[in-house]
Amino acid sequence: MNDAIRIRQAGPDDAAVVDALVREIAAHEGESEHVGATPDRWREVLGRADVTVLLAERDGETLGYVSAQRRLHMWSGEDILALDDLFVRAEARDGGVGRRLMTALAERAAAERLVIRWEVKPENEAAQRFYRRLGGTLYPKVVVRWLPESYLPLIEDKA
Repeated sequence: MNDAIRIRQAGPDDAAVVDALVREIAAHEGESEHVGATPDRWREVLGRADVTVLLAERDGETLGYVSAQRRLHMWSGEDILALDDLFVRAEARDGGVGRRLMTALAERAAAERLVIRWEVKPENEAAQRFYRRLGGTLYPKVVVRWLPESYLPLIEDKA
């Protein structure tokens, strides 16, 4: 079954598919209210050299995706691949799709020996097991999100 899976780079013409997948993972994680990108925005983003979105397909059906952005890691002074999402649709899980997507991302990073870095929610034990099986090292860390409505009052008070 793995052999029928095709991994390919998403391009601007895949904007609607990527938009749908992002909305699916956001709903799955109970984070739908944070999705603001539109297919038009995805068309722009998918044309950028620093953005990688790989799609997994079988028989013309999209099974999932992995997305990452190349960025500078300040401490090392080197670029890394910051993995944003790995998502496999429910009907395609446990069939090797996630592994294939991660392997394809690793192939992209290997030529320059880029570190791939990402976050996983502490309660997502299945994902943590999966990443450990791939050889990933997990570090406990608290992720902070500072929204404009929280930091703007600090700036306005300064004025």
